[in-house]
Amino acid sequence: MEARLVEREHEWETLGDLLDSARRGRGRVAVISGAIAGGKTSLLECFTEHALSEGALVLEAAGSRAERYLPFGILRRILDSAAPLDPAVHAEATALLDAVSDRATDGEDAASAVESGMRVLPHVCASLLRIARDRTVVIAVDDVHHGDELSRAFLLCLARRVRQAGVLIVLTEAVRLLPAQLDFHAELKRQPNCTTLRLPLLSTEGTGRLLAGHFTGAAAQRLAADCQQATGGNPLLVKALLEDGLAALGDSEPFQPLRPAETFERAVLDCLHRGDPEMPAVARGIAVLGDACPPVLLSRITDVHVKTAELALQDLGRCGILRDGAFREAATRSAVLTATPPGALSALHQRAARLLHQEGAAALDVARHLLAARKPVEDWAIPVLQDAAEYALVEGDPELALSCGQLAVDSCPEGSLHTALKSRLVSIVWRSSPVAAESHLRQLSREFCAGRLTDRDLLHAVSCLAWMGEARQAAEEIRRLQSDADQARESGHPSAYEPGTLAAAQDWLCVISPPVRDVFATAEPADAAVPGPTRTPATGRLAGTAAHEMPDDAHVPAAEAMRTALRGGHGEAAVAEATRVLQRYHLSDRTLTPLVLAVLTLVYAGRLDLALTWIDRLLGECSAHNAPTWQAALGAVRAEVFLRQGDLPGAAAQARQSMSLISVQCWGVGVALPLGVLIEAETQMGNIDEAMSLLEQPVPETMLETRLGLHYLRARGRCHLATGRYHAALRDFLTCGELMQAWNMEAAEPAPWRLDAAEAWLAIGNVPRAREYVEQQRRSEAVPAGGRPRGALLFALARTSGDLAYRLKRLTEAVDALEQGEDRLQLARTLGELGSAYRAAGDFNRARMLVRKAWHVAKSCGAQPLCQEFTPGRGDGESAPVVAGREAEPPKEAEVLSEAEARVALLAARGHTNREIATKLYVTVSTVEQHLTRIYRKLKVKRRRDLPGRLWDLSLPGIA
Repeated sequence: MEARLVEREHEWETLGDLLDSARRGRGRVAVISGAIAGGKTSLLECFTEHALSEGALVLEAAGSRAERYLPFGILRRILDSAAPLDPAVHAEATALLDAVSDRATDGEDAASAVESGMRVLPHVCASLLRIARDRTVVIAVDDVHHGDELSRAFLLCLARRVRQAGVLIVLTEAVRLLPAQLDFHAELKRQPNCTTLRLPLLSTEGTGRLLAGHFTGAAAQRLAADCQQATGGNPLLVKALLEDGLAALGDSEPFQPLRPAETFERAVLDCLHRGDPEMPAVARGIAVLGDACPPVLLSRITDVHVKTAELALQDLGRCGILRDGAFREAATRSAVLTATPPGALSALHQRAARLLHQEGAAALDVARHLLAARKPVEDWAIPVLQDAAEYALVEGDPELALSCGQLAVDSCPEGSLHTALKSRLVSIVWRSSPVAAESHLRQLSREFCAGRLTDRDLLHAVSCLAWMGEARQAAEEIRRLQSDADQARESGHPSAYEPGTLAAAQDWLCVISPPVRDVFATAEPADAAVPGPTRTPATGRLAGTAAHEMPDDAHVPAAEAMRTALRGGHGEAAVAEATRVLQRYHLSDRTLTPLVLAVLTLVYAGRLDLALTWIDRLLGECSAHNAPTWQAALGAVRAEVFLRQGDLPGAAAQARQSMSLISVQCWGVGVALPLGVLIEAETQMGNIDEAMSLLEQPVPETMLETRLGLHYLRARGRCHLATGRYHAALRDFLTCGELMQAWNMEAAEPAPWRLDAAEAWLAIGNVPRAREYVEQQRRSEAVPAGGRPRGALLFALARTSGDLAYRLKRLTEAVDALEQGEDRLQLARTLGELGSAYRAAGDFNRARMLVRKAWHVAKSCGAQPLCQEFTPGRGDGESAPVVAGREAEPPKEAEVLSEAEARVALLAARGHTNREIATKLYVTVSTVEQHLTRIYRKLKVKRRRDLPGRLWDLSLPGIA
């Protein structure tokens, strides 16, 4: 049996029985109903072909919605196909039909026309019945529900007269009939010789049988369920989906569900246009609204009566296009929307947005329709778009937030609201791409120059301009606004911005880019280091400025915390101020740069552990937002922490990841930090070619006018130093010094330029000049008692001294200081230098032990050049260190220690600080200190650098 008759076997058998009955002179009537595109026409065509093959006379006609008002439309087509009809009889019947039609056309009332037509119908029926005396007649009418009233009356008249004639009447009709068609249907079913057949949609099994004609049995069975799910068993849609699948697959075997394409979409539209005229309109409404929606809302959006909308929903469900009121396939919705004229589609979205807003729908749902309308919105919709943008950011969809913000800006007339919307738009764009926000930022710059921004938006705009390297231009505008405010105050008029806000903006610009202080030279200086008004130590507020005048904004305390850290000798105060900023303000578009500055303050103050804790916390907040710029900026500071801890691979990986999140152009002048970290990390790891290629990367011209530019300048100098370009390195280090002195930066952060310059002079061979710079560093800064700065200074003092005893003393102090800190790379260099000093003193055993420790610490840092320098055997004849993982017998020293003590001793011998050991072993710092006390007593040593070198070879479970 052919594919058109799959799961139609019962109906086919019934029609065959009815045809046999008509052959025996017992006329019958068959009415086939079913869903739109449910296979009624296919079944009728197959049956008429079968009837013709059996020798029957088939008279065919089809109803048409466009011709339903033409009198006798179906009857005329039946007469025209009745070839055996005598020409004279045909002419007579046609003349009678024409006469009735003419009377209807001439304006005779409908009732009279129908009455006239009814009088001629028996004569036409008699003519057809005469033909049936000689052969069986099959009258097949498709879509009889679209036929005209007089033709339906003819079919009823004929149906009453065929019971004793060889005539079979086969009609197809829709499941749902219009009121005018119900009488015909009811009267037809009253006839005792009438049989009704209802065609269901295909089942999953039937769909599989249809697919089996084109695929293997296993493949058809595998595809059947998905195909049934997508089409609902509608034969037209199943065949269209099959055709799309065959076109896509070619000769290959399908292993994935068939994907709908153009043929399927055309079939969907065909289904819609076969139904009532309201069906496409309702389908458009469903496509616009998306999910299943109530008929009342559909009727309001499509301007269709609610009852009609309900009926259309039923029809769409019957034909398999809808399931539970929603489209089965996204391709169906796409097809409906594509076929809708743009103007009509826009109007639908606008109407949907308004109605959903009136119904209290979520702002995001309303905003999606406003965006889809692609037209400026009305005033009521602008607050909706504002709310939707914020909700979209919360849900991690910055693209939607950007679209909402842009539409709100485009629809809002010039004024304060337009300016506020533009400012928010800059923030939204900034999350993903600062360079993309540059055009909006320039427009916003004009707004703040005109005094139309709010005070909070002014500080944010200034911060963004400084990021993009336009700190000087921003400073000039702030200075002009300050002058305007002074004039307004003298004349008794209100100023555009509060004086405290302008002072905070000046303050921020001077912290980020100290050279802009020249712009404010005629005004009160913003930097505390510049002679002028002082600041209160708690807030950094300009002396004489009232508390209520200072804006409650993160920029003010963050700038003061950074200034305190760079002032030198105020590390604890800087940490306290930075911590207050981080605790008070949560991460947002306006607080990103102040929070980054606060974390960087912790780094400069030597609290790497606290900085890393806050960075991880802030990055955790970023994970809830799709904000690459946030992640990139925080990741750059994290890379700096790793670099200072001596984790060179970690620093390089983190810096590279941060730079990959946004483009180099998006970094603005901030690229100095991750690029500087990456250059120095690659240099220290021995990847000189990679470091040199990074130096060729173009950077903003104004980058070196910022404090972050010092990171890049120092990294470039370190790279030159490692490649033997000592004078180029010295030039970079001295440039750092000139800038830091000009900017009144008394601390050694972010670039200890004097110590770097001393190292360059040592490489050149000029020890007196090197010693001069080291002594300057010792006199210029109150170095804290322990940690990284003190260790680096003591290391430099030792290297520039010719007195071996002095060198041993200073290096021993440096090791003690560095062991309390977190800079493992500097610890490795110091241990190696101390080993060299002991070798020079003739203590070869201690020298070997220290160099061995230096090698392991350098290895853990990833510093390959240092590892090569410290490789045992290069100067003392000792073999290479044991490779990690190689089996070795436990050293005797470990036998006197408990397992817990051995773990602590091993990590301490490898150069880890007490805090790092506590973290690795999940114990407190106090517990580590107690263990070390017992370890020193059992091994008869005084400090961790005296721990036996063989502990390096100790391998314990859980210790990498």
